[in-house]
Amino acid sequence: MFGIDVSTVILVIALVVDFAIRVVAIIVVPRNRRPTSGMAWLLAIFFLPFIGALLFLMIGYRTLPRKRLEMQEEINQFILDSTEGIDQVRRDHPWPPWLESVVELNRTLGSMPLVGGNEARLLGDYEGTFAEMVTDIDQARNFVHVEFYIFSLDRTTAPFFDALENAVKRGVTVRVLMDHIQSMRKPGYRATLNRLTASGVKWELLLPLQPLKGKWQRPDLRNHRKLLIVDGTVGYMGSQNVIDRSYNMPANIRRGLQWKDLMTRVEGPIVSGLNAIFITDWYSETNDLLTRDIQPVSTEVVPHSLDCQVVPSGPGFEGENNLRLFLALLYYAQDSIIITSPYFVPDESILYAITTATQRGLNVELFVSEVADQALVYHAQRSYYEELLRAGVKIFMYKAPYVLHAKHFTIDDEVAVIGSSNMDMRSFSLNFEVSMMVRGRSFVQQLRAVQDGYRADSRELTLEEWMKQPLRSTVLDNLARLTSAVQ
Repeated sequence: MFGIDVSTVILVIALVVDFAIRVVAIIVVPRNRRPTSGMAWLLAIFFLPFIGALLFLMIGYRTLPRKRLEMQEEINQFILDSTEGIDQVRRDHPWPPWLESVVELNRTLGSMPLVGGNEARLLGDYEGTFAEMVTDIDQARNFVHVEFYIFSLDRTTAPFFDALENAVKRGVTVRVLMDHIQSMRKPGYRATLNRLTASGVKWELLLPLQPLKGKWQRPDLRNHRKLLIVDGTVGYMGSQNVIDRSYNMPANIRRGLQWKDLMTRVEGPIVSGLNAIFITDWYSETNDLLTRDIQPVSTEVVPHSLDCQVVPSGPGFEGENNLRLFLALLYYAQDSIIITSPYFVPDESILYAITTATQRGLNVELFVSEVADQALVYHAQRSYYEELLRAGVKIFMYKAPYVLHAKHFTIDDEVAVIGSSNMDMRSFSLNFEVSMMVRGRSFVQQLRAVQDGYRADSRELTLEEWMKQPLRSTVLDNLARLTSAVQ
């Protein structure tokens, strides 16, 4: 009998498996995937077949477990049925001719109607925002619903936790949702949970990764929403998390980083829309549908008020709701587009929409941070600067040590969008987000004042300056851009 070299057999098997992985990848990876994302995955698998294939099996699909998808469909239908006929809006000022179709797009994708009769006020002071939220929680009589990507007990947020505890003592039902992974990664996580439990607050983790409890989904899916609803009459939404503005991370503290956020406080029928988002997420985690906490919505058209539409998005929806909304508005803009996004890593469609706007003669401005807390995203974002500058986009870099974390943009003088969503591929495909489209010049004027403040605290990046970047920075930027497409 011929002797068999074990090492040769192992090598042959490895080569066969390597070849099989590459062939299967060509068939499987590009299916129903953006070309840029598909190419990035294929490159990863072809360069590192075994590691790349393992990562693809772990995070290559953005779908949720079947049960969660079924629950999302159920709640979407419930929202459609319960909001039928409430989309009463004012017509005291002519609508832009294109707005009707955008409203219909949002309704089709996210089930939420455009409703009138609302008031909204912007809050840009970090500690001041907490103080206002505490004041409203102190007035609660029925329920307080809290949902934040990061929820942490520290010296800055202690009054917020005190207000929740006091509300429970008054007989108010307090429910809290927090993203499991991101909240767990922050100092004091266990103390936060213990405080909530001791206070009598009902709390749940969003998208928990707890295999031993049967809770598992793609591990990098996150719930990025930030919401507070008090009695169904007052709501808050925007970019700010419940944590100190340094995020309590040693690296941030050493660098002196401070987060700059923007929230909006709303009153009126739109608060029911924000509450519906909370109810959806609570239902997904507990199987408890809080129909008793859905408030009746007034159909009265209030003069000089705002028309608002909540737009939820995330892997629970078939379409990328926020991406489609953003694209529609970018293409409909007639005069100006002003964007604020801390993590600006657009897909090809957004990049084309923005550069096409400048070619149409529009004024396009982008506010980003001069410094960042996430190196990979920071370098990926920088890889787009040359193309944007050459197209005529004005880029303003908010000065260090502040991380401009606000997420909003304005279209002409009529429409604005504010919420939790960045203009990046993660927010479009992997994160649960909530945005609010607002039609009303008074709100746009508020945002214009905020943007003027950003401009005063920023420096404009020029193409001449950018072209002096060292080669090593360009290489890092391009590598980061490639990895950002892996979804």
